[in-house]
Amino acid sequence: MKVLVTDPIADAGLERFREAGHEVETAYDVEGDALLNAVSDANALVVRSGTEVTPEVFEAASDLVIVGRAGIGVDNIDIEAATENGVIVANAPQGNVRAAAEHTVAMAFAAARSIPQAHARLKDGEWAKGDYLGTELKGKTLGIVGLGRVGQEVARKLDGLGMDLVAYDPYISEERAAQIGAELVDLGDCLDRADFLTVHTPLTPETEGLIGADELERVGGYLVNCARGGVVDEPALAEAVEKGALKGAAVDVFADEPISPDNPLLDVEDVVVTPHLGASTEAAQENVATSTADQVLAAFREEPVVNALNAPSIDESAFPRVEPYIEIAETAGKIATQLLDERIERIEVSYEGDISEEDVELVTASAQKGVFEPLEWQVNAVNAPQIADERGVEVTESKTRQAADFQSLVAVTVAGTDEEITVEGTLFAGEDPRIVRIDGYRVDAIPHGHMLVARNRDEPGVIGFVGTVLGEHGVNIAGMFNAREAHGGEALSVYNLDDALTDEAKRALETDERMMEVRDIELNGTA
Repeated sequence: MKVLVTDPIADAGLERFREAGHEVETAYDVEGDALLNAVSDANALVVRSGTEVTPEVFEAASDLVIVGRAGIGVDNIDIEAATENGVIVANAPQGNVRAAAEHTVAMAFAAARSIPQAHARLKDGEWAKGDYLGTELKGKTLGIVGLGRVGQEVARKLDGLGMDLVAYDPYISEERAAQIGAELVDLGDCLDRADFLTVHTPLTPETEGLIGADELERVGGYLVNCARGGVVDEPALAEAVEKGALKGAAVDVFADEPISPDNPLLDVEDVVVTPHLGASTEAAQENVATSTADQVLAAFREEPVVNALNAPSIDESAFPRVEPYIEIAETAGKIATQLLDERIERIEVSYEGDISEEDVELVTASAQKGVFEPLEWQVNAVNAPQIADERGVEVTESKTRQAADFQSLVAVTVAGTDEEITVEGTLFAGEDPRIVRIDGYRVDAIPHGHMLVARNRDEPGVIGFVGTVLGEHGVNIAGMFNAREAHGGEALSVYNLDDALTDEAKRALETDERMMEVRDIELNGTA
């Protein structure tokens, strides 16, 4: 596999790839056609904030499996385009959490005590002791906009320094906020109560310009932004500090980086600025590099990617319990699709027994992949849910702890307007996958290779006839499983084949009036 790295990362991350036997190509500062050419044969793309990963990049990289962002922010990556092309996007949110939080705390102190301004004047020979009267943090209220990983770490650190905490985050529960000592409030209340306001949200269409002129008027104290540029209106912030509506501000991130010399924040003395240093520690750089490498390697092994932003993920400790059912669900989906004669309108994935206790998001996505793959769409577990949504296919998931016949059972149902097909699978002896029911008929089929599913009248000689026809056409039977409704009624037989059923063999089978339906099912692997 080839890994293309277009922004510098720590050597420890590059070594992870090389130790695993993969080719590593570094191409820093490439853009435009040069980037498209470089990524054309890459299986993974590793970036930081310097590379714009556009829809054109994904179109140019037909073999791309994953884009790894060595850091938190992914506003330079078109995640929608990645999903449409079946490419995983993963970031490294934990690697620089401590570094970003510590920088935020440092910036809060720097703004509150005018440390950079006093330093500069002393270097210039001025003893300006009487010009600076600082603000203590203890006993003040910290308003936190965005209580994610970094926001929570900042909360813990400043709570320990005696600050009162209020937070605004529409995606976190009051219980979780309370666990870290913060009162969850709406944005207006957070702004009104904050002596220090710190911002920790990603840059999205919803958060762009979230803190503008009106919001800044309500703060009154200090603002710290070490999250993403564009969340705070920079001209409005400069004006608010200049006219005294805010006592000061500290900013590490900007809407356009590198910052323009005419950015108004550079002209205001009480605004402390640093050049996006939040993650710039040796430990943080190594952590994000190795974390990103580990996720790329997991994607190459077709294992869950822990920090995937557009694909189902699962805790590493739970993966061994869930992994066998990924293949079962995908195979059940493939079989059901190839047996349905109508346009698919609905997919249901149901879980019974022990498997119902697990996180099965990845299994359900794999079932959808199996359903759509025989229809010749470019599909994987990343874009299968999106394909279902785009095509108006309803997807439901159900669980029950009760299982009548098996310790665990996964059932995939595909339905059209007038017909539905259900295929069910399980594990025998904890590790041997089997398809155990097709449309209500009990079978015991190996979910690999080539499969013939036949509906026929339950009459003597039918199985022998099928075996004879297949033998005459050079198709070997690896296994056969038969089930029937009742004696003399309708039967369903599943044949595992060493080779694909030829058109001639299929036509020969269909000439017999006892054969009601003959379906050639293509699966992955070999029998």
